[in-house]
Amino acid sequence: MTRIDSRLLSLAKFHVFCTLSIVAIIFIVHTDSIIYSDSEQSLASNNEAISPLLQNYDHNSAGRLINSDVSRLVLRSMQEETIEVGRENTRPLVPPFNVTEEERIAWFRSKLPEFHILKSDKSAKQFHGRVLEFFNKDCEGQFFMTWISPARSFGSREFLTMESLFKAHPRGCLMIISRSMDSKYGYRILKPLQDSGFKVHAVTPDLSFLFNNTPAKTWFAGMKRGNRDPGEIPLAQNLSNLMRLAVLYKYGGVYLDTDFIVLKSFSGLRNSIGAQSVDAVSKNWTRLNNAVLIFDANHPLLHKFMKEFALTFDGNKWGHNGPYLVSRVVLRVQNRPGYNITILPPLAFYPVDWIRIGGLFKKPGSPAHSRWIKAKLLQLSGETYGVHLWNKQSSREVVQEGSIMQRLISDHCIICNDIYSSSRILSK
Repeated sequence: MTRIDSRLLSLAKFHVFCTLSIVAIIFIVHTDSIIYSDSEQSLASNNEAISPLLQNYDHNSAGRLINSDVSRLVLRSMQEETIEVGRENTRPLVPPFNVTEEERIAWFRSKLPEFHILKSDKSAKQFHGRVLEFFNKDCEGQFFMTWISPARSFGSREFLTMESLFKAHPRGCLMIISRSMDSKYGYRILKPLQDSGFKVHAVTPDLSFLFNNTPAKTWFAGMKRGNRDPGEIPLAQNLSNLMRLAVLYKYGGVYLDTDFIVLKSFSGLRNSIGAQSVDAVSKNWTRLNNAVLIFDANHPLLHKFMKEFALTFDGNKWGHNGPYLVSRVVLRVQNRPGYNITILPPLAFYPVDWIRIGGLFKKPGSPAHSRWIKAKLLQLSGETYGVHLWNKQSSREVVQEGSIMQRLISDHCIICNDIYSSSRILSK
């Protein structure tokens, strides 16, 4: 074969390879579109069956099955979500700074169509039925998380939180209350855990339903109409503070932030909240935190929390509607009869303060540091249920070889893909 013939043959092979590759890609995309279209048609038929059942819901008996027909509800796949992640606004809706309250309210009204979390559309109206369907008698613990950011920002740190939760509660059930994660992209994120046999699902919330018959109803109605000042802090952050209270009030269970490593089972805890700090002399708590909440449905303290939120809402002060809120309410009611709560010491959920959280990521730099790491790991293996990672302070920390974080991750992961890679696990 001449050199020219050889070149012509190679060129022909290259064209054939390119043609086959393009055909394969088109086939995959077309197949995925067909599957998604079929799912949407299935969703429409399911809506008709579910709608009359939800009309029978008794708001005073939230969290209980009130009709045997509810057991026939079809738990809709997250692949059937009507919002495609590709259309998500990846930029957070942050109010303008240095403007008057009136100017900020005007901005908020103009942006209302972009606040998809506020909508009560066809997908959201299935919320209650999907919750009841998901949390069945096989669940050993009801767990909730919220995610109001785009699904594409749900990274390896958040995935690690889920892994550690299921490592400690293999038969627990986790519901992520999130419109963005209730999507094809969100489904792909959760699939490795689902394929491993763990019960995790994302559901689009219906906030109008969730806040109905609670002290937050009027506050939310005003916000939804654009009649209230959202403040300078992104509204999503404050909505998350309120959503966790309402979902526990309706259904009961455990709420967890997504920057948390669970170290051991919560099964012995009930109606509990953790102290973030205590007075060095008196040992009395000085601040509580709402990153972990464990409550029965209809607990009166949750009602007090929501009432405080609605009456004192301030979107300009960080923490005012979250950690500071639960602290000031508990301070007022902790000695009154009927509340029956347990306040756990900082070691339970917040064994490392946010100022010092970076130390967990550092490798030992001296023999003394090595001894400290061993002592800290021993302490965490005792009375600590989990470690809050204070994401705002630690998201850019790199997990160094020999650090406490390296040990915690390796001991409490399940999928364990690239478990020490800061870009995949603990940094965004």
